[in-house]
Amino acid sequence: ENCSSLTSVDIPNSVTSIGAGAFVGCTSLTSVTIPNSVTSIGEEAFGGCTSLTSVTIPNGVMSIGGYAFAYCTSLSSVTIPNSVKNIGKSAFEGCSSLSSVTISNGVTSIESETFAHCDSLTFVTIPNSVKSIGDRAFSHCSLLASVTIPNNVMEIGEEAFVGTIIYNDSTNWEN
Repeated sequence: ENCSSLTSVDIPNSVTSIGAGAFVGCTSLTSVTIPNSVTSIGEEAFGGCTSLTSVTIPNGVMSIGGYAFAYCTSLSSVTIPNSVKNIGKSAFEGCSSLSSVTISNGVTSIESETFAHCDSLTFVTIPNSVKSIGDRAFSHCSLLASVTIPNNVMEIGEEAFVGTIIYNDSTNWEN
């Protein structure tokens, strides 16, 4: 936590979970490869790692905690594998360089503010496995112009797309 000079980390295969706040505030950390042995990434695990440009989430991780990658302002793309069932609240909030997100079929809900303030995100495809999209999940993604929402989504939270190109103050959507 808050190791401002840490630039890289090699997580061994013996690790099964990355705890809450493990690398939060490590502002010089540029990349991390999470081994296949890891099944969960805790809350704020990599929050505020402003130099983190890439992260590989292996197929085996089942949950990504709230704020896990929040405010990783250099993170440009992320792929969420099929094994992930839950992405926590604000997990990628404030990732202003995030232009590409791949959400694999397996995620059942996108929690509130998960991708809020991802200013570089232009489009997103939500997989058939998703049943609900939380409040402000994609709010203030100012360049978001295209979203594919499958018929399986039963609930879209308040202001889920507010502050985007597809939803602005003159758009009258009912949530």
